Amino acid sequence: MPSPPVGTVYDHLAAWVSAKAASGSALVRPGGWQFAALDPARSRRAAVLVLFGVRDGVNPGPAANGPGRDDLDILFLMRAASLSNHPGQVAFPGGAIDPGDADEGAAALREAHEETGLDPAGVEIVGMLPEVGLPVSNFLVTPVVAWWTEQSPVHAVDAAESEAVFRCPVALLLDPAHRRTAVVRRNGFVSRTPAFITPDAVIWGFTALLLDAMFDGLGWTVPWDRSQEIPAPL
Repeated sequence: MPSPPVGTVYDHLAAWVSAKAASGSALVRPGGWQFAALDPARSRRAAVLVLFGVRDGVNPGPAANGPGRDDLDILFLMRAASLSNHPGQVAFPGGAIDPGDADEGAAALREAHEETGLDPAGVEIVGMLPEVGLPVSNFLVTPVVAWWTEQSPVHAVDAAESEAVFRCPVALLLDPAHRRTAVVRRNGFVSRTPAFITPDAVIWGFTALLLDAMFDGLGWTVPWDRSQEIPAPL
């Protein structure tokens, strides 16, 4: 599918990403949810792909209007339970930036191809958001926002890395009925992050924080009851 025309949700997304990148302001302010402190001197750089696509079987309406927000979905993967960092958690495709990567976008596309099998030629980079610290694994992560112009099949390429790959509708993620606050209690410390209940998994932690911040920034968030808490699915 070609890129949507001017005046669509694509343009709204692109304008917000550009403005956010230019502002230099933090995307996420995690507060006390982390169990560790980020060490900038030792931190590694990573990139994740936040990939928006038009849902399978959706007719986005007249070409002049293009797809709307509720016509979209986002690509996720579930990390393998055997991994040392963030085992079993839902994440965006992505990983560490290698010396051979031209930039964060190239790194995110390479990792997404290796993890999900998607064809990078069918992905358009919309822009890159400010880095977000992930102290638990000591990464500085650049969210790379992208649009799936020519969709390709995806699957969990390496079972040692990913247990599943799935696409979740934006409308479901925004539905207050699918939103919760995930709570972790560990050694007397309590942390809370947004959570999204999906048919495939519970999205919480770092990925949920990014989603929550993006939806707020885009003006898409529907008010939801943050007092509804669930244990984080560790």
